[in-house]
Amino acid sequence: MKTIQAQSKCLQEVLDGQRFNIDYYQREYRWGTKQVVDMLTDLGDRFLNSHDAENNVESVRSEYERYFLGSIIISSVDDKYYIVDGQQRLTTLTLLLIYLMHQLNEKGYESSHVKSLISKYIPPRQAFVLDVDEREQCMEALFDETSNFDASQENESIQNIMLRYQDIVDNFPNEITDNAINHFSAWLIYNVDVIIIDTSSDSDAYTIFETMNDRGLSLTSTDMLKGYLLTNITEQESRNNANEIWRERVNELRNIGKEEDSDAIKAWLRSQYATTVRERKRDSADQDFELIASQSHRWVRDNANKLGLIDKNSPSYFKFISTNFKFYTEWYMFLINKAKNFSNDFPNVYYNAQNNFSLQYPVILGDYI
Repeated sequence: MKTIQAQSKCLQEVLDGQRFNIDYYQREYRWGTKQVVDMLTDLGDRFLNSHDAENNVESVRSEYERYFLGSIIISSVDDKYYIVDGQQRLTTLTLLLIYLMHQLNEKGYESSHVKSLISKYIPPRQAFVLDVDEREQCMEALFDETSNFDASQENESIQNIMLRYQDIVDNFPNEITDNAINHFSAWLIYNVDVIIIDTSSDSDAYTIFETMNDRGLSLTSTDMLKGYLLTNITEQESRNNANEIWRERVNELRNIGKEEDSDAIKAWLRSQYATTVRERKRDSADQDFELIASQSHRWVRDNANKLGLIDKNSPSYFKFISTNFKFYTEWYMFLINKAKNFSNDFPNVYYNAQNNFSLQYPVILGDYI
């Protein structure tokens, strides 16, 4: 029987002896310096509210304040645990734990209670609690303090991991030094709590994920659309292939501009599927054209049949990404290039862009591609 369970757990209970994969719902690791500094400040302030240099470390669990870090959604499928939502925090916490492990070792304290929450040695390699193949080398470099790992040619997540670890080194609270680092480590793993929402169903996990994030704040519509489409591809290899196509293309678009992934998807959906537009009258309701702009993921879900998305056991969702998404976003990138760089073969695209005619892209994609 499929169930959904929610339980408050400290970090030690969440991480010790576990291995988590990052689910396809999740975006890349994109936290910036601000988010890391905010987390360090919040954790440091709460710890220092309770800390007294005269306290022994055994008193931390029973006498220090607790701190709630939010909720994490996991999906347990075939004895494997996938993080559906919360990998930004858990990745950052893992980086913080690595930093604390090194600090404890440097100051002569026992660090095994921290180390066990990061990794354990399963011959022939270190097996990290956050078990993501592509991150293995960079995590090993941080874990072993090797300096020969070059992240400059790696993907966005790996580059961010290395940068955010340095942020932790640079911004760890100055007040937490000497014996306080030992107390802080114990406080972090035993007194910092999260709500673990555990479901054994992919569809339930996505529903919870969407409900918790569908407010236009923590996730973009692009992220939500990706989650919806991938959760309806049941064959694992196809899902992985579709995920890689989506990921590579979104990264290419974001390299062009911050909002280009969202703009490309809106242009594609509008060009091929928008059949209605809001009337120019007071109190008129938004129609296809407007809804695609404001909530594309929800519009796609509500119009699945119109888009040829039949059911999750059909190849239609895979084709929607591997063929339609890939084709139209490639043409969108081509048009953006012509809009930024004058060429004799597409002069109108350039001049339209100079005059801020942003709606030329769905028109061209719909009528000429």
